[in-house]
Amino acid sequence: MGSDIKNILFLLALSTVLFNSHEIFAQSLRGLVNDGVENYDKGNFSDAEVNFKKGVEKAPDNFQAKFNLGDAYFKQKRYDEAIKSYQSALPLARSNNEKAQVYYNVGNSLLKAQKIKESIEEYKKSLKLNPNDQEAKYNLSYALEMLKNQDQQEKDKDEKEDKKEDQQKEQEQEKKDQQKDEQNKQDQPKDNDKQKQQPQPQKISKEEAERILEALKENEKDLQKELRKIKGKRVKTDKDW
Repeated sequence: MGSDIKNILFLLALSTVLFNSHEIFAQSLRGLVNDGVENYDKGNFSDAEVNFKKGVEKAPDNFQAKFNLGDAYFKQKRYDEAIKSYQSALPLARSNNEKAQVYYNVGNSLLKAQKIKESIEEYKKSLKLNPNDQEAKYNLSYALEMLKNQDQQEKDKDEKEDKKEDQQKEQEQEKKDQQKDEQNKQDQPKDNDKQKQQPQPQKISKEEAERILEALKENEKDLQKELRKIKGKRVKTDKDW
């Protein structure tokens, strides 16, 4: 019976030790998380990251430590690490509201990383769990507008590239046509030699020109005299009346 009493006392002692250790552990984790939050609020995000990491190391199954670590990464623009930290906290969420917060923050990280389509899906997941979240609604609307603008920019870019490609083809064709025309001109017979062989008009002096003009006038006078002689003759007929 004495042995039974000793065993009972041992179990009680062990439970007490475990209880006290758990309290110390909880206080330590709480202190790390609180220090992280304090540094976060002061804008010391790298220090907050250290605090939250220590908290995660002490309690890998603690939702708050992993979720807050994601926030610290987010503020340092380390969006891929933030997403991983948020997603690791998701299975530890104890309510739909916490799950909605995870999806919302993952959506924000994706949006900052210019992964617009993926962010839209996360906002939708968040709103399914918390339909009254106005911030999630606003960010979803904003992401949809960004996606619309992105699609339009891509469309304009494609049209611009197509137009540029068509212009290049036209320029290449014009160049080919010019080269073809030049080749045809080279293949045609040249008339330069013929033109060189043609006699060129000789130039005469002013005196020679006047002399030729006088000679032409004299010839014209002689011609006129001959014509008058012909007109003065009587025309002969077959019968003499």
